[in-house]
Amino acid sequence: MSDLLNSEPKGKRWRVSAGVALTAAGILLVAALGVWQVFRFVDDLRERDLRTWQDRLGLVADSRKDAVEAWLAQQWQELSDVADSDSVRLFLTQVKLAGGDISKVQDGEAQAEYLQNMLIVRADGAGFKAPVLGPEVPADVQRTGLAGMAVLDLDGKTLVATRSMPAADLATRQFVASAEKARHALRDIFLDPAKQPAMGFLVPIYAIQAEASADQQVGWVLGIKEVGSELYPKLKQPGDIETAEAVLVRQEGAVIRYLSPLQGNKALLSFALATNTPDLDAAAAIAAPGGFEIKRDYRNTPVLFISRKIEGTPWLLIYKVDRATALGASDRRARDLLAVFLLAILLLTAGIIAIWRHGASQRASEAARRYRALAGRFEHQGNFLRLVTDSQPNAIFIADEESRYRFANRQSAEEAGIPAADMIGKTLASVLGPDAAKRLERLNREALEDEKMVSAVHRLGAGRTLRVLQSEHIPLTTMLDIVPRGVLVVEQDVTVAVSERERRERTLAKLVKSLVSLVDRRDRYAADHSMRVATVAHAIASEMGLDPALVETAEFAGNLMNLGKILVPADILTKAGRLSEEEIEHVRDSLDATAEFLEGIEFDGPVVETLRQCRENWDGSGRPRGLVGEAILPTARVVAVANAFVAMVSPRLNRPGLDMDAAAESLVRGMGTRFDRGVVAALINYLDNKGGRSAWAAFSTLPRQ
Repeated sequence: MSDLLNSEPKGKRWRVSAGVALTAAGILLVAALGVWQVFRFVDDLRERDLRTWQDRLGLVADSRKDAVEAWLAQQWQELSDVADSDSVRLFLTQVKLAGGDISKVQDGEAQAEYLQNMLIVRADGAGFKAPVLGPEVPADVQRTGLAGMAVLDLDGKTLVATRSMPAADLATRQFVASAEKARHALRDIFLDPAKQPAMGFLVPIYAIQAEASADQQVGWVLGIKEVGSELYPKLKQPGDIETAEAVLVRQEGAVIRYLSPLQGNKALLSFALATNTPDLDAAAAIAAPGGFEIKRDYRNTPVLFISRKIEGTPWLLIYKVDRATALGASDRRARDLLAVFLLAILLLTAGIIAIWRHGASQRASEAARRYRALAGRFEHQGNFLRLVTDSQPNAIFIADEESRYRFANRQSAEEAGIPAADMIGKTLASVLGPDAAKRLERLNREALEDEKMVSAVHRLGAGRTLRVLQSEHIPLTTMLDIVPRGVLVVEQDVTVAVSERERRERTLAKLVKSLVSLVDRRDRYAADHSMRVATVAHAIASEMGLDPALVETAEFAGNLMNLGKILVPADILTKAGRLSEEEIEHVRDSLDATAEFLEGIEFDGPVVETLRQCRENWDGSGRPRGLVGEAILPTARVVAVANAFVAMVSPRLNRPGLDMDAAAESLVRGMGTRFDRGVVAALINYLDNKGGRSAWAAFSTLPRQ
């Protein structure tokens, strides 16, 4: 025995060397993983900022698109009103029957003069007018019209026109000749003789008392107007940031033409870039309309942009902002975080290596001694383990990767109805049946694949035969070669606890409903406020993917947040005029009173602490403790946004509610100061893409009296 002990270190010397190498490799691996996690964290921050900007640019682009399309619809409507006039339709019908000769129409000249006066009034009211070029002198001097309205026959001949109507040049004649019958036609933006952007609109006229079809068409209404003062202001977003810009473009073969004014005073309609210009934002937008990307604009400046197609036109609206403006602060923050984290990892790695080298020899000798001691004690520990597990009221067993029993305690054997020794080597299906084995095998595979404990609750039967089992599946990947790779399963009967918890939850829900009803009766103009905040908070928390327990916490806090108003005098709550600062502060302090009232009630989640933090601001300027950023509970951040949104869109006795777009814009302005960006983005996404606008439309009405 003495010789064996003396020779043991020599026999294990290669193992020690291998252990040193593995330890060094482990340290390097941990350091590499740390660096990878740092880069991943920084990338996640940048992605979050990009998503926020995508939401913001999308909102503005949609609003500008709607404004431009509404302006186009107004022009078509103005000309359609003329085309639908009975006087115009009757006159064109008579002219067509007369073979196009007005002189053959009864009172033709009088009708034409009447229609000309009507066109002048219509053109003036709709903006189809502009000063005529040329001197106003009593001489035969040709003057050039720039805008106006005209009634044409099917051949494009002008029958009636306003005095300022431009003469039919070649481009206008080609435009009318190429128009498809019974269809509106648009002459895209062009430069008129005054070098101003102009457009042409063509609307069909049908015979009197005839249907709108190509064979019943008798003429056209043509409108030409300068559009610079009307169209381009629609591209401006009120309150926009300095480097933001909305531009209109269209594709002309192999080039992209810029149709709206650009920075740098580039001449209108004269600036174009090739579609294959490297990294051009307009080219990417035309290839995939509606996309959000980072490219370079016409100035070769990196920008974030999003695009929208303008219906009924060849135009594409591009809304962009300089990347330096949008992501400058984010890039600086990312660089600073990266430098700090990498330095910390470097110092930590150096410290671990120094400590490891100092204790390596001591660990090696100590490990050898403990190994010998473990070998002697293992048999006693095995017996002790069975004694301990057999004394437990829970079923405990180990199953390998092939779902065969490797260990089972007495409770498992009793539930299976066979001795524990007979269970070893048998499959779960052969002992428990296929249904029970199937649910356990799925959880075992999940625990082994993820290499972490998995818990599940199983409800078996119903009513009086209901049985609720909670199982925990603990992966056994390395056990000193004692047992093969497998899963330790512990099953506990929690039927009584679950039934009691469900009863308590029902009682708590009734209590919350009663408390909310009590407060609502005192403030009839905000009677549904708590319920609406709870509804919005639930939607936001779910959209953010929070844990179901936190979703429920946010909903409970929303329902209960106004409970403290019971301490606020009724005359303040129902006051019709503006509240004083003291009265406003009294109402705000009621939120702290709510948390005090609920202090002794046991909730499943941090409801009370959520209520305490609802007045905290993201930048630390809130109350009562001035918490900053992630230090504020996510549920409190959710309830704060939900409360602000509901307060803005809900009408009160002394004011109407805001529309949802204005409320969303107000929340966007508060991102990074009052509110968490992620929470506001989740709310806006729910409004725009998950039916929030229609679901919450009733918020704009006063509560039932």
